[in-house]
Amino acid sequence: MDIDKIPQWMLALEPEDATFVKNFVLKSGSLKEIAKLYEVSYPTVRLRLDKLIQKIEISDQKEEEPFASFIKGLAIDSRIDLETAKIIIDKYKQERK
Repeated sequence: MDIDKIPQWMLALEPEDATFVKNFVLKSGSLKEIAKLYEVSYPTVRLRLDKLIQKIEISDQKEEEPFASFIKGLAIDSRIDLETAKIIIDKYKQERK
């Protein structure tokens, strides 16, 4: 596959996220099997998958609002809390008007 045909969301994945997706596919999407592979609980795998889904959704939206997507990504990665992310995004939108 040509690199220019690879979806942007795939290119934006961190190496550990790409490995998780690969393992998820190889285990036929079984979260129980992924939990065994990573030696973690099912809820931990579910949380990781939910965060990965959010990252992919944000990656798809990046062309519309790159700054807001960046801030949302920080919140998803728990680098900032959700309330702070909302405040920053609201302030950014106000400044753009």
